[in-house]
Amino acid sequence: MTKSSNRGFTLIELLVVIAIIGLLSTLAVVALNSARAKSRDSKRVADVKQMQTALELYFADNNSYPSQTAATVLGVAATTKMLCGAGVFSNACVGTTYMGLVPSAPTPVDGTCTAGAGSNDYTYTSAAATGVSATYALTFCLGAQVGDLAAGVHTASQNGIQ
Repeated sequence: MTKSSNRGFTLIELLVVIAIIGLLSTLAVVALNSARAKSRDSKRVADVKQMQTALELYFADNNSYPSQTAATVLGVAATTKMLCGAGVFSNACVGTTYMGLVPSAPTPVDGTCTAGAGSNDYTYTSAAATGVSATYALTFCLGAQVGDLAAGVHTASQNGIQ
């Protein structure tokens, strides 16, 4: 008499394999979310450095920074999308364009940053009582440490990022 053998997987073996696949996919999703948060913070630092470069180009041509006495959220409203030679952030440039598209802060909000001006947004101020400004401040927030910059609100100025 010949013995027939059933080749296949038992229910227990299949459940173990499915559990392992589920565990691995959970770990992959967690790692992906962490990478996305780091990417957003790196983009924030790169955006601020790009805006600093545009402001320095503006300063080299005009011997002052654009005058904005009130904190202005950049890149969000249509009126703050470009940095123009007229010394303002606007939606249309006349003359020299120093920054064709002012970036807006990436979303969603990370870490201790909160939605709204002064935290996740990029805000620009430049106190100029006489219309000539020798200083500026760009405020932004990082959700986690990027390089030497700790998590939290930072200010970029003509002297660098603090």
